[in-house]
Amino acid sequence: MPLIRRTWTPAAADEWAREDWIAIVLSPLAYIALAVGVVLSFLLLKIGFIILGVAIVLTVLMHWVIDPKLKTVSQDYEKKQKSYLEALEKIIRWEEMK
Repeated sequence: MPLIRRTWTPAAADEWAREDWIAIVLSPLAYIALAVGVVLSFLLLKIGFIILGVAIVLTVLMHWVIDPKLKTVSQDYEKKQKSYLEALEKIIRWEEMK
């Protein structure tokens, strides 16, 4: 089993997993580093550019970890929504025919 799972089934993606916890840890770190890095970069401090670079790496890593899971959940929702709308349209058309 790999450390970071890249393929998901809709049922598995709906459950909490290691990837969710990784994203929960990386998210605030990335946003704080981004805010501090931008401010210190505006002040033209070398550490600001370093922190900004770390923030960009953390943001890309967070996206890489959680994006496959979010795409799977989204695709499953779109399928369910499409079938619901088709069923609703059939009901509405039947009522119009009365």
